[in-house]
Amino acid sequence: MQEDRSNRIIANWVFVGVAMLIIQVLIGGITRLSGSGLSITEWKPIMGALPPTSETEWQQLFLKYQQIAQYKYINNHFSLSDFKFIFFWEWFHRLWARLIAVAFAIPFIYFIIKKHIKSWMINPLITLFVLGGLQGLIGWIMVKSGLNDENIYVNHIKLSIHFVSAMGLICYALVFAMSLRAKKEDFVINPPLKKFTIYLIGLLTIQLFYGAFMAGLKAANIASTWPLINGMVVPDAMFKNGISDGLFFNKITIHFIHRGLAYLVAALVVIWWFKTKKQQASSTFNNVKNYPLLLVIAQVVLGIAAVLTSPQIVMGSFGLFEWIALLHQLVGMLLLLSLVANLYLIKTK
Repeated sequence: MQEDRSNRIIANWVFVGVAMLIIQVLIGGITRLSGSGLSITEWKPIMGALPPTSETEWQQLFLKYQQIAQYKYINNHFSLSDFKFIFFWEWFHRLWARLIAVAFAIPFIYFIIKKHIKSWMINPLITLFVLGGLQGLIGWIMVKSGLNDENIYVNHIKLSIHFVSAMGLICYALVFAMSLRAKKEDFVINPPLKKFTIYLIGLLTIQLFYGAFMAGLKAANIASTWPLINGMVVPDAMFKNGISDGLFFNKITIHFIHRGLAYLVAALVVIWWFKTKKQQASSTFNNVKNYPLLLVIAQVVLGIAAVLTSPQIVMGSFGLFEWIALLHQLVGMLLLLSLVANLYLIKTK
């Protein structure tokens, strides 16, 4: 049928968009891990697509970077070639965002002309486009938090909002694409399991926030030991400056919470997986239900490896810790997406 063909075409297009968004978040991870995020001090959505073309332009951009605290207190040894390295990753991160916009806008117009996009699809697709635009704005607000004489990094809370909102966008796109491809026989009916999955996704979202706190505060190497945290089960002085400071600003507290939530999420995913084993289901669900278990195991292993290699962190370098941290971020993203996919397939009636 023509409608089935159109649904398949639009779904494949959106799935490509999901892949591009995942890559965008990973490029953002490289940008953060390489210390490149503050190298471009202006937001030029159109003109900023082109890199500098002359030595004079490079010098002007480098001079602007030299006005902020990150250069003054950490990178004042940088040469122009060092600056060009960090500039590339921030520029590429912004360029990829522009490519995503193009990959959305041009096919969108084409598919409307070819009548592959039905009227009921337009609102979800426009929502995707708006959410993508908002993500760019949130990113700039985050970057601005580090463009001053005081902060050497971006605000970690704004970083977490940028990351989690990106994941919300990707999840929305994934569910929309699945709605175009899923068949009636792919779904299962299990209200308690659906409720459990919702709670699990909520807990994992909190964990993602704390993972971003860890990244923004450079808190991995505050306790580069495992299984104990600097020789303790519960670190000292976690709330010495109050509960609010401990939960949102104290590195050792955030590190402790992130570890604790990791163990809790892993345990609950194992329980969740055993519950799915009791569910008579389609071949689709039987495959998808295994992904969270495999991913959460990999995530815990990568988290431990990141902690143990964190003493190797060197500003401006990209070594073993950075690669492990990037994989840790990727698997965390895939874990969330796998649970969202399962949530979509589980119905209450």
